[in-house]
Amino acid sequence: MNNQQTLKQLSKPKKLAMSNQQWMSLNFFVFFLTWGIFLPYWTGWLVQAKGLSVANASIIMGFGLIARGASSLFAFPLASKFMSSQTVIFVLTGSSLVTAILYIPSTSFITLFIVTIMFSAVLPPLLPALDTAAGSLVQQGDVHYGKSRSYGSMGFIVSVLIISVVTGYFGEKAILSSMIIGLCLMLCMRLLPTPAVLAVKPTMKDRRESLTFKSLWQTKSFPIVLLVVILLQGAHASYYNYGYIYLQDLGVNQFYIGMIINIAVIFEIIYFLKADHMFKKWKPSSLFILAASGSTLRWVLVFLFPNVWIFMISQSLHALSFGVAHYAFMLYITKNLPKQQIPNAQGIYSALALSFSTAVLTLIGGFLYEISPTLSFLSMIICTVPAIFILLTTRKKYQY
Repeated sequence: MNNQQTLKQLSKPKKLAMSNQQWMSLNFFVFFLTWGIFLPYWTGWLVQAKGLSVANASIIMGFGLIARGASSLFAFPLASKFMSSQTVIFVLTGSSLVTAILYIPSTSFITLFIVTIMFSAVLPPLLPALDTAAGSLVQQGDVHYGKSRSYGSMGFIVSVLIISVVTGYFGEKAILSSMIIGLCLMLCMRLLPTPAVLAVKPTMKDRRESLTFKSLWQTKSFPIVLLVVILLQGAHASYYNYGYIYLQDLGVNQFYIGMIINIAVIFEIIYFLKADHMFKKWKPSSLFILAASGSTLRWVLVFLFPNVWIFMISQSLHALSFGVAHYAFMLYITKNLPKQQIPNAQGIYSALALSFSTAVLTLIGGFLYEISPTLSFLSMIICTVPAIFILLTTRKKYQY
């Protein structure tokens, strides 16, 4: 009888439980399928498929970054106080899909401006929402951030390769269709079981503890770290918005543009895969100095040698300019802030470092690009060089 029961149990199909690490990795991967469309291609899509000038597309994307920043700074942290991470991610995903569809009938500057403001207010905040979820899981000891985040970079690579092939056959108009398909896939992801901690709705106590940003500033090193990361992430403005157009101006084939963009992400993946172990004993300030130095070198190289080969070589420095800076900030907040304050920190980071600073520098970069494309890239060192100075003069005093 016991043998029969054992055989019955063995014959039953087993449900494959997804670990928190796998869930986080898969969600990063799927989100970055859409991010790999939005970040490098959206300005070019507005120019090529919608017929806007580079200047008008820059204005739209610049104000889109402001909308993204406002949403990340106010709407996302507020929603996180009343909704679980699971619900926040679902609402943002559904809203992104609906807004992306509104692009189809939009043709004029005004309608494209309005839709882009709406789209920028709901799609980009998915990144701090996922990073907040990852931060909660890291604090529980369930997830290695670098390993999961590397899957996001892999998704970015897959996305860029797909878009390179698709646009080669169907033209830039296929970019919007690809975005809609990617968002549908993200919505399907919400059907998968979510880690229990991410499905918990914040309590009244949690709301009281995270109601204000005041406690963030009580951590003396936080304003310094925030300023540094604002400068380092803002320094990518010209690359994100004009890198695709710059490669077109250099006469690079459509298919190879995707491959060149992916060089940066490949090195980013390598870094994230090794970061949890290789930089385990590094302080955030040391990582920030490494990021600032690599970023400065990157933009100087592009300026001094305006050809595709040096641009390809400079792509390897993305692991330093972006990867190290992002990882350093995540390392800082998970070690220095309570769980209730992580959404606030992520909202401020996304708003000021990934949106507002990038918006301002996008407008500056667009103006300089009309004068000289390489000058647009060189101008980014107005952020990286001061960051190095700030780090060297404050790291010992604030011990971060």
